Amino acid sequence: MNNNTSNNTLTTIFEKTCSRWAERPMAQFTNGDQAYTYSAFANQVKKISALLDNNSVSSDGKVAILAENMPNWTVAFFAITTAGRVAVPILPGSTAFEVENILNHSETEALFVSRKQLSKLSNEQMRQLRATIIIDDFSVENCNKTFACDAEPQKPHDPITDKTLATIIYTSGTSGNAKGVMLSHGNLYHSVLEARHAQPATSRDRWLSILPMAHAYEMAFGMLYPVFVGGAVYYLREMPTPSILIPAMKKVRPTIICSVPLVAEKLHKAVLRRIDETPNLKWIQTHLPGLMYTLIGITLKKQTGGKIKFFGIGGAKLNPEVEEFLKKSHFNYAIGYGTTETAPLISNACVGHTKVGSIGVAAYGVEVDLANVNPKTGIGEIIARGPNVMMGYFKDPERTASVLTGDGWYHTGDLASRDKRGRYYIKGRMGSMILGSSGENIYPEEIEQVINNYPSVIESLVVKRDKLLVALVQLDENIKKKISSLTSEKISQLTEDIRSFVNKRVSVQSQIALVELMNEPFKKTATLKIKRYLYQ
Repeated sequence: MNNNTSNNTLTTIFEKTCSRWAERPMAQFTNGDQAYTYSAFANQVKKISALLDNNSVSSDGKVAILAENMPNWTVAFFAITTAGRVAVPILPGSTAFEVENILNHSETEALFVSRKQLSKLSNEQMRQLRATIIIDDFSVENCNKTFACDAEPQKPHDPITDKTLATIIYTSGTSGNAKGVMLSHGNLYHSVLEARHAQPATSRDRWLSILPMAHAYEMAFGMLYPVFVGGAVYYLREMPTPSILIPAMKKVRPTIICSVPLVAEKLHKAVLRRIDETPNLKWIQTHLPGLMYTLIGITLKKQTGGKIKFFGIGGAKLNPEVEEFLKKSHFNYAIGYGTTETAPLISNACVGHTKVGSIGVAAYGVEVDLANVNPKTGIGEIIARGPNVMMGYFKDPERTASVLTGDGWYHTGDLASRDKRGRYYIKGRMGSMILGSSGENIYPEEIEQVINNYPSVIESLVVKRDKLLVALVQLDENIKKKISSLTSEKISQLTEDIRSFVNKRVSVQSQIALVELMNEPFKKTATLKIKRYLYQ
């Protein structure tokens, strides 16, 4: 590891990469729009950084980014951070109310915003900003009339070190109460080192970006790491639905993709549905299961472009049945676990070193342990310490002190066990754990994984009501369409079938008393985790 802290910065990454790989492709949309080489990228970053200077944005001022994934998002981020300013990424799925709160709380001075997101800003908000810049083409929507938009740049900025604040990422997680996570240049630089040790990459690698860049997961491994090695990133103009994603993968032929469990789980169910509908495949599955998994592996490789060497899954716990499916198919998947507060990686199971149900071992340069371990179950809270741990929560010292100890340990709030090889196994969150009638600990996440294995179930959530466990269930769209024509007796039979399916596979303490069908999709976080606190 580089011990020169003045070099462990995003500015160092930017300067070295753009100099070394000047003519290599850096980023573009899959249709060829917004295409940059590293040389063109460097020039644009410097130009946009000067634009912020021209509008008298403070040398350490906060500059927000509210936009969908695109090459210009990366330009804006580096234009902000390499000059010593602080990037405030905002998830494009945020409401106008959330956007206003973040802009106000972060003390944002200027904003990069896409045309699609512009309607979320009020005229009053725009007047309070020194500049509102349309990120699609970097045109200036408005600027503070006190300053000319084409004035000369300000004086040189202060030196940047690993301790310099780089970004404030606002997150509500699954428990509400949005908080601004402060990550330094050193935090983000270390995340790149973690990525390199988990999966070596070169300037020849191609990324396909499908997760929000405003989230720490995609920011670190789908944006910063490619720039670090001089790789190329391709972006979609549409949402990554199967009908959009599969053709894009075949066209780009990516070598690296960062994904979440829901994508893998949908892929798994699609394969099972295809097998169930095809008599020949069903026969092979029954009589020659080894051959079936070989065929599935060939199909998965073909559908993902044929070049995938790393399909990273993180952001939430992967269903063990789905992971078993990927493992038997010899698909190049990897598991990562972390939080925004740890920039984000804490542990990982690399390609070829996964174990079903495990989130792997401590990531490079990170200390991981369990706190307050129950001697009977071996379950405790995951804590982490290292150069990846955040500086704290912005303007919230009390909340910071509640999760960060004086000697640098970050308390995640996640419960897990650990085996003799140092591999960790997530059980659930402390806040979602349910206390059973006999005092036993019930982890709803484990029950939900069983529910989600029911053929027509897409997602589920287990809550406690009147001392009983209730399963809230989201069904497949095809099944939901049929439900409107079913009698109440048929619907009751379906929910009872689901309940019976689950209760045969869980302990007595985890038995479901009632199944409720959800009419609307669950509200989710950026990594597609259900916002559990909304349904408690």
